Parts: sequence; C-alpha cells; structure tokens
Amino acid sequence: MLKHPAKKRFSSQVKTSQDQSYEKRKWAFLSLFVVLAAMTIFSAAVKAEVDFKREGLETFFLKNGMQVVVIPDRRAPVVTHMVWYKVGAADEDPGQSGNAHFLEHLMFKGTKNLKPGEFSKIVAQNGGQENAFTSQDYTGYYQRVASDRLPLMMKMEADRMRNLVLSEEIVRPELEVIKEERRSRTDNSPSGRLGEQLNAVFYLAHPYGTPVIGWPADIAALNRDTAIEFYKRYYAPNNAILIVAGDIDAKTLKPLAEKYYGVIPAAPEIGERRRMAEPKPQTQRRATLKDPRVASPSMRRFYLAPSYSTAKPGEAEALDVLAQIIGGGATSRLHRSLVLDKKIAAGAGAWYDSSNLDNGKIAVYGSSLPGQKIEDVEAAIDEVINEVLANGVTQEEVERAKNTMIAQAIYAQDSQTHLARIFGVALTTGQKVEDVIEWPQRIEKATLEQVNQVARKYLNSDVAATGILLKAKTAEKAS
Repeated sequence: MLKHPAKKRFSSQVKTSQDQSYEKRKWAFLSLFVVLAAMTIFSAAVKAEVDFKREGLETFFLKNGMQVVVIPDRRAPVVTHMVWYKVGAADEDPGQSGNAHFLEHLMFKGTKNLKPGEFSKIVAQNGGQENAFTSQDYTGYYQRVASDRLPLMMKMEADRMRNLVLSEEIVRPELEVIKEERRSRTDNSPSGRLGEQLNAVFYLAHPYGTPVIGWPADIAALNRDTAIEFYKRYYAPNNAILIVAGDIDAKTLKPLAEKYYGVIPAAPEIGERRRMAEPKPQTQRRATLKDPRVASPSMRRFYLAPSYSTAKPGEAEALDVLAQIIGGGATSRLHRSLVLDKKIAAGAGAWYDSSNLDNGKIAVYGSSLPGQKIEDVEAAIDEVINEVLANGVTQEEVERAKNTMIAQAIYAQDSQTHLARIFGVALTTGQKVEDVIEWPQRIEKATLEQVNQVARKYLNSDVAATGILLKAKTAEKAS
C-alpha cells in the first residue's frame, strides 16, 4: 500500500496544512500504495519477495482503545513519532467546512502545561522536525527526533490530545492566517480554483466535494466554539492511532505508550463515521476556467471509482495497475502518445486516487505545448482511453506495470517516515496492518482480465467530470 502517504510532502512550517484538495496532482504517483514515478524494473522473482514484514513490526491496543503500531528501523538512532486522528474535513458539520484544518493550526497554540508556541520551540531545541496535515479522512501530527527524545515527544503530544487551551485572542489571528492561506493557495491560483470547482461538480452529494480548507463563507464563520466542539468530539485516544517508526521496538514502546497515552480516558460519544452516499453519476460534467495568468492550457478528467477500502476483492489492485499502464510514467500510453509521438502535450498522465475511506477516482490529465490546442490534447486522451476500452491492455503492459510498482515499493521502505505514513493512511481509511503487508502480493496477483474489466467498468466518459484551464486575454475577466 505504497502509494498514498508520502506523496504529499510536508513543508517546513508547522502551520502549513497538507491539504489533499490543493496538491492532489503532487500525490498522483502515490495514490495509496505507490511512491514515485517509475524508477527501476525488477524481475518477477524479486517481486515475489517484497513485503512489509519488517522484523519486529507489531500492533497492539491500549485499554482506552488507542491503536499502536511500531515499525523498527535500526539504521540510525532516530524515530518518527506520529499521532493520527480518524477525522478529517469530510466529517465536519454542514456550514463548518474548514473546521478540521482550522483545529490543526490551533493545536500548536498551547495547553494547560505549555504556552502558545512552546511545543514547537521544544521540538526545535531538541533537534527535531515537526509538522501536521489535514485531509478529507484524517488529521495527523508528527515529530522526527533522536530516539532518546521520544518520551518527551510522547508526553507533549499526549498533553495536547486532551489539554488544549484556546482563547479568543489566540483564535482570531489564526483565522486570518487560514483566510490568507486560502487566498494564496486557491483564490490566487488558477489551477487551484479549477481543481476546487471540478471537485465540487464531480461529487454530487459526498462531502469530498467540499475543499479541505473550507469555503470562504464557512471559514469566516469559524470561531473558538466550533474548534473546541470539534476537538472535544474527535480528539480522543479511541479515535487515534499512534505510529512510531525507527530505532525502537514494541517492548520499549509499549510501557511508554501506556504511560503517556494509556491514562487518557476514551471518549464514549465517538461512533461510526457516517457520510452522505455518493449517487451513481448519470451525466457528463464540465468546468472551464479562464485566467490571464495561465501559462499553459491544461485539462483533467475524473472518473468515479472505488477506493481500496470500498472496492470488491481485486478491483483496487487492478485499478492501480490500469492507472500505471495508462499514465504512470514515461512508458505509459498517454505519455508515449501525446508527448513523444504526437508532440502536442508538454505532459500527460493518469493516477488512481485510492486512499479514501469512501469513494476513489481515476484521473487523467494533459497540458498543451505552445501553439497546440487543448481541444486536441483532450481528443488525443480520448483516443488512448477508447483504444484501451476497445482492445484492452496487453499482458506485457500488465507485467511491466506490476514490476514498476513493486520496485517503487522497495524504494518506499527506505524511509521510516514514509513507512509510518503508509500505515497511518491505511489505518485511518478503513484498512488493517495486514492489508499493508500483503499489498505487493495482491498487486502481483492482478490479472490481465481484471485490469481490462475495471477499465470497461469505470472509464466511462459519459459520466465523468472534466476541467479545462485556459488562458484568458488580458481584456477578459477571469471566469
């Protein structure tokens, strides 16, 4: 399950949220289980031996319901300490979009035991790195420190799980930070605006259509009370997962987890996560945005598909392989056809958004070269998709895609932080530790027939959503 977590990188500033809706294209090659674009081709013999059964990897539960995962990595005296909450933007109350992300910022503002900003100051003084991230399905906080500093990180993180202190003087300025973040990342970004609008028309009912950072009117209405209510409702050990990767083992970690997290009472009001179901799409939807700042016209299209958590057995793995074949790198069909052969696109590709608790999607995209029309790029993408639907992919393509994905899985295991993220994303979106461990073997079992079946089932342009980004003439208003 390598494709999802790491691809969304962390910035160096704690207050910057890693919002999926903004940077989904950056995550493209990491959909739930793959990490970067194709790097190396490995033989089938090597593939069969790849898994995530690292020596000493264990998971257990504390008495208050908190799950703990330890991933030993003894190469350096360093650990990555992560706490994941099974709540994200899709769990917000109507009219409070952006609340999960807002609370993420406020979690650095002090507790009963730490003054505002002191948490980050202590991490830095101990030579550590830290950050936080909000998505539709989860919110997470992490520190990377020397292993002998782990107890201190656990003590501070456990403290802010239930002892956050917020005043109006702290909350109001941070709300202005959120507004500015939205202006810089979405309102002043033609691509960001189009992405937000396309998501809104793609999801007819499901809250995934609402941006993680929130709609402007909802952000303006957020306040101390909305943040505190969200915090009290969801930030509890029985709604959290502790993941520690690095120079440690379960024997050492368990008493620490019990000492710092095990004493926090469970929240009895946390129940099953329920969201509005997404209806089966019946029509095409299109969103076109024109802006004079657009350097290169582009298009993107979304097809509704299941995620790893909602797919029937074998479907998600086949979708992963399909996306790799269609647009997963320099050997993919889209790149070869549009960039190398026709020479009409600066870039073209596809990705499978597989890491959601609920619906996933298959996406294709392309940008035109100077002098070329985006209409021709879209038509060429249609031609590639129609060829797959009419004649299917080949056995050679399936094997090459699986080889590449397993090779990427090998590289992914080289980073303890990335390994922690792989497990965190999976466990907060309805999967189990075993699902992560067994992913390479399940990919290996994907068949040509399965890949062609999911292509015919889900690549239906008649019910897809397409976004077009065009350069507006300076005399025109951006629309």
